[in-house]
Amino acid sequence: MSLVNISIDDVSPHPLSSMKVVNRCYELINLFPNIKFTLFIPSAYWRTVTQTTKKPLYLTEHPEFCEKIKTLDAKNFEVGFHGHLHGIPNKSNNDEVAYLKYDEASSVFRKMIKTISDSGLADTFKPIFRPPAWRMSDQAIQAAIDMGIEILALSKESYAKRTYNNRDKKEYTVYETCNPPFKSLSLSPKTEIVYHACEWDKNYLSKEKTKELASFLNKSKDVKFAFMEDMLNG
Repeated sequence: MSLVNISIDDVSPHPLSSMKVVNRCYELINLFPNIKFTLFIPSAYWRTVTQTTKKPLYLTEHPEFCEKIKTLDAKNFEVGFHGHLHGIPNKSNNDEVAYLKYDEASSVFRKMIKTISDSGLADTFKPIFRPPAWRMSDQAIQAAIDMGIEILALSKESYAKRTYNNRDKKEYTVYETCNPPFKSLSLSPKTEIVYHACEWDKNYLSKEKTKELASFLNKSKDVKFAFMEDMLNG
């Protein structure tokens, strides 16, 4: 049997990285009623290099978006943390926690958790964290664990893994296995398929990629859909 989870990064109030991607999820739910999605949401998404916004998109300032997140069916959806700003303002749209010392990372996580709480989503988010671009310093990993994060969604790709400095332990880490079109769809005992909500990203879960995923799942034998906790413990 292969456990299969589909995760989507950068779901946010950004007009081009928004809840629209969830429409694709519902198309898949109609075909596979037990399918599981993990949505990774930044608490104050702010792109300052490309696809820019004038200020951070604090979830507290977007109650309509938050209400949509609250009303997602818990049978098919779970929600995880994806950083505070997601990037380093005016330097990078990613890498928010890639190079941080412990105290710096703790500050980011406190802001992230507080913003989620202030937006009324504390009970909706699970203690799951995927770092932007999968990069995360070893001290940020320790800070995340100390702040109550129970599952890290990481990557085995060398560009990301080298930032972990061997701190990515199996007892709390789930690794991505494919992210089309960069890494083709394929089954493994624990299949973690990653997409983005960003419409400008080649990994965006478009209608075309939705059809591709549906075809792949239809052809796959002995599949069980899973949330992140199932992926970790299964």
